[in-house]
Amino acid sequence: MFNQKKKFQEYLKSKSLAFSKERKIILDEVFSTSGHFEAEDLLFSLRKKKKRVSRATVYRTLDLLVKSGSVSKINFGEAHSHYEHILEQEYHGHLVCLKCGKIIEFENEKIGKLKNEEAKRNNFQIMRHSLEFYGYCSRCRK
Repeated sequence: MFNQKKKFQEYLKSKSLAFSKERKIILDEVFSTSGHFEAEDLLFSLRKKKKRVSRATVYRTLDLLVKSGSVSKINFGEAHSHYEHILEQEYHGHLVCLKCGKIIEFENEKIGKLKNEEAKRNNFQIMRHSLEFYGYCSRCRK
């Protein structure tokens, strides 16, 4: 978490933006969660804890966290986006059920190896990645 906080602060500084009290509250809440979350879930959680942060500030800060490389924004084919914090998730992907929307996270070292090989082969610097497979979970196939 410390590295992500520092990374976010450096990003804000590079854009001449302040690391405000509200942004710190949002950052702390994001990194206290596990798994995927939606912006509205984050806002609800903050309000439940009596943290005074506006909806607009939540959305703007999430956007800044994505741009800084601290958070991934993922769209699983729904009208809204999901987010998850990035903590060295090099071998990480998602299985998304098209019927019930269930999201299964998985890790596989081969993903990281393939990603690095392709980047090297194409002389490409990868800043972040997202890997999703869409299909039907075992319950929905029945």
